[in-house]
Amino acid sequence: MTVDRVANNAQAQYMLSQIMRANTALDTTQAQVASGKASTDYVGIGSKTGALEAARAAAARADAYQSNTQLAVTQTDLQDTQLTTLSSLAKQLKQAVTTAAGNGDGTNLMATAQSVFEQASAILNSTDSNGNYIYGGGQGNTKPFTATSLSDLATGSVSSYFQNGSQKKSVMVGDGQTVQIGVLASDIGTGLMTALKNLASADSPSGSLDGQLTGTQTANLTNNILPSATSAYTGLNTITATNGDTYNRLKDAVTNQQSQSTLYQGFVSDIEDVDMTQAISKLNQNQVALQAALEVTSKLGQLSLLNYLPATTATG
Repeated sequence: MTVDRVANNAQAQYMLSQIMRANTALDTTQAQVASGKASTDYVGIGSKTGALEAARAAAARADAYQSNTQLAVTQTDLQDTQLTTLSSLAKQLKQAVTTAAGNGDGTNLMATAQSVFEQASAILNSTDSNGNYIYGGGQGNTKPFTATSLSDLATGSVSSYFQNGSQKKSVMVGDGQTVQIGVLASDIGTGLMTALKNLASADSPSGSLDGQLTGTQTANLTNNILPSATSAYTGLNTITATNGDTYNRLKDAVTNQQSQSTLYQGFVSDIEDVDMTQAISKLNQNQVALQAALEVTSKLGQLSLLNYLPATTATG
């Protein structure tokens, strides 16, 4: 007599499908735990794919703005140091002229003027880390200030010694938002060099202002040279303050860009990153489900009517 199995083919197929489903779920959660991502492809993201890519693009754009703006912050910070130094040099010249006129003695006046000229010239012709002239106005390879001595200033027009361009550098800090950061050598140097030119012209012949001054020389210092030095000092203070305002605007922009980047990256994370606590819990559940499906299927294949017949007792 043949004893049939209890389980039929339909039941076996059903259990196999359950095994495949449980195995797929296990594979998915294992990948999530391993990668930290809800899905490794767009299929798993589904209808949120568009939002994900938009958030990624916005985050990348904010990061790019931040990188460029940070470079601008570095430049304006350097400009602040140099503009402050130029302002101090103009103040030094103003004080030297005031002292000479007040005492009627020009001893060391021209030595001070020479020192101011040399330091100011070095600043006007300073370069960035790439070797481009900072105050070149878009002409990074052209020396913006070409006078090499006080005598040059005395014999030529001040404007002829400024060879910088007129393009002032700007930086994009956001969509449709531009901040001008560039400063021209002619804008920051003309006033100071004009005052130095006036002083160099007054020292003719050379050395005539060294020592006791005549009434005419004192009057010239007081009425002509001192006002030009004062004007240079005032103008540089104004330019320095404007640069300081630009620096603060850029710092605020960097802070805003960082906030935007963090916000958009948060959007990205909400869509594509998996909750690890939930993922690990689900992984454990899927492992249990698969194991249970395998065990049931195994037992189902072994069942027959014999499992349900009553046990018989052997008789002698």
